[in-house]
Amino acid sequence: KLVIEPFDQKNVGTASVDLTLSDEFRYFIHHNGPVPISDEAGAKDYQKFSRILKLEEGKPYYLGPGQMCLGITREKVTLPSNICALVAEGRSRFARLGLSVHITASFINPGVNNQTVLEIFNASSLTLALYPGTKVCQMIFMTMEGQAEYSGIFQGQAL
Repeated sequence: KLVIEPFDQKNVGTASVDLTLSDEFRYFIHHNGPVPISDEAGAKDYQKFSRILKLEEGKPYYLGPGQMCLGITREKVTLPSNICALVAEGRSRFARLGLSVHITASFINPGVNNQTVLEIFNASSLTLALYPGTKVCQMIFMTMEGQAEYSGIFQGQAL
């Protein structure tokens, strides 16, 4: 069964569901030397080079020009074994300000049961204020023929 928690009917579009930002962000810290990017690198190696920030209520996360951070959706999505999804990169109103909400890895496997981590990048020369609760991206669902068993490494992921 497809489940979205919390669910808000106002977030349902004709072909997608809007997802909102939570109040947690992961920002990257300065690191001397190269950071390994390889198939052997662990799925959570990025945590060594970053820190989590939980925002106070009503406060934004400031993303500077050329900076990247990780955000996570407020909504937890559970997909059955016959539905997969795509996270659309974001909304055009924000893209026009240089905000890329989901850089890559948009495919969501059937059977997933978690919040979605977003790779957020500011391509503009402006500092952007990201507010929790903002509808920043959309999830598009696709029905598969047959059933699949979830085998991804990010089951139950956290920021």
